[in-house]
Amino acid sequence: VQLQASGGGLVQAGGSLRLSCAASGRTFSSYYMGWFRQAPGKEREFVAVANWSGGSTYYADSVKGRFTISRDNAKNTVYLQMNSLKSEDTAVYYCASSLKGSYLSDPRQYAYWGQGTQVTVSS
Repeated sequence: VQLQASGGGLVQAGGSLRLSCAASGRTFSSYYMGWFRQAPGKEREFVAVANWSGGSTYYADSVKGRFTISRDNAKNTVYLQMNSLKSEDTAVYYCASSLKGSYLSDPRQYAYWGQGTQVTVSS
């Protein structure tokens, strides 16, 4: 599986962005799809994950209520809608895929990673 993340940019605090992650391969719907982020000098941090249908999702407490993960299996794409952005959301955002159904907040559970897209929130 190859993943290509896009949609990052510079936005003011309180604004919104939608990230996209396009996947290659016909088995996209078999994978859990997650988003992680990494700020300078910090470890990679879990953001959100969706199951194969998108009907089951899980979020980090820091983004719950502000971010929404969704997926379109017909387009082999997963999205991260980010609203009410804060300066602390500034990071490189990565999408990742996993066939494992547990501990999905752990980046070690993910086999495939996109290249990352920069999100910068100005205060």
